[in-house]
Amino acid sequence: MERAGFTQRAGGDAELKTRIGFVVELSRRLHEYGTTAPRLEDVVNLVSARLGLACNVLSTPTSIVMSFSDPSRGDDLAETTQVVRVPPGEVNLKRLCQVDEIADRVIAGELDFVEGRRQLRAIGERPPSRSSDMAGVLSFGVSSAAIAAILHTGWREAAVAGLNGLLIGAISLAPRRWPSFAPALEAAAALLCTIVAIVVAQWVAPISLRPVVLASLIVLLPGMTLTTAVRELSSQHLISGTARMMGAATTLLKLIFGTAAALQLGALLGIVPPTADSAPLPAWAGPCGVIAAAFSFAVLFKSPLRFYPVVIAAPILGYACTQIGGAHVPPAFGTFLGSLVVGAASNLFARVMQRPGALVRETGIILLVPGSVGFRSLSYVLDREVLLGIDTAITMAALLTAIVAGLLFGDFLVTPRRKL
Repeated sequence: MERAGFTQRAGGDAELKTRIGFVVELSRRLHEYGTTAPRLEDVVNLVSARLGLACNVLSTPTSIVMSFSDPSRGDDLAETTQVVRVPPGEVNLKRLCQVDEIADRVIAGELDFVEGRRQLRAIGERPPSRSSDMAGVLSFGVSSAAIAAILHTGWREAAVAGLNGLLIGAISLAPRRWPSFAPALEAAAALLCTIVAIVVAQWVAPISLRPVVLASLIVLLPGMTLTTAVRELSSQHLISGTARMMGAATTLLKLIFGTAAALQLGALLGIVPPTADSAPLPAWAGPCGVIAAAFSFAVLFKSPLRFYPVVIAAPILGYACTQIGGAHVPPAFGTFLGSLVVGAASNLFARVMQRPGALVRETGIILLVPGSVGFRSLSYVLDREVLLGIDTAITMAALLTAIVAGLLFGDFLVTPRRKL
């Protein structure tokens, strides 16, 4: 959002309230579509300055506080303060691109503030279509089956994980009709997936439970949230980073509880599936799983159709760099290499295409984030294998640090032209 062509004088000609209204609506939409606190605050400050406003902004996962003043009046005391209460945002790359384009047009003077604000509101009011809901449900199933293939499980495990993914995709739509179900979604999904895996293992075919449950829940694991929290903490956004970290820990606990509850229920009923080791999938299934997962992530992140090739290529690039690097150096450094390449590529894409680098960055690191490691760490602790749980938690911390460091060095290699 750094196009030239807008002068301070043009911003000063507009009514203060009109300019503030546009900035408030812009910040609301950016938050809603998954923009992190550092980037949101940078964008709001940049746009406010281009519109002739002085703005102090504080973004947290559930609120935005902004105070505005007009520098032309020679007083830096806030004239207007806005507090916006918002739920934690979810990544929606298509709408993020639309918001970015509207902001560019307003800054360039091609759109007036009133029309820009109206268009921003219209984006937020569009209900999801039935076809996008169906595509999302199918993508849940594809991603779970693909992750099972990446984890080198057998055909049976991949099939059960895919079935569980479809079930999770279906029940993820339930909070729209029953909002009170939203806080229990993760626990209910973990409970259902584990019960399905136990039933299949006991009466249909022997399967390995742990990788099936892990692959089934992969989309609900808060790996991206954990990574975002560490990025915010590293940039001194302590309130947002701490709150996001606690939110991710709560999600992990709900998933662990649902899984443990299903296992205990089975034990109470005398259902203890035998341990089974299926023959692993052929070597070619791993790369195919990566490609299928990349395509499903493009759908789940609601990417614009014209950028599908880029969005699909990003996780493949990040994963390939991690695997190639990890073959010669420790895994954490391989993860650092993958996130470094993704970070630099996202900034290069933003500079060349004049669109948010999040199209490459958010999907590029999705296969690197250690949400599954955190899940395993807490499950070990609940199984009273405390030392193994601590060791796994240290591994998770190392991977998180490697990802964040790689993104920071990527910004150093290719300076980001855009804040998004």
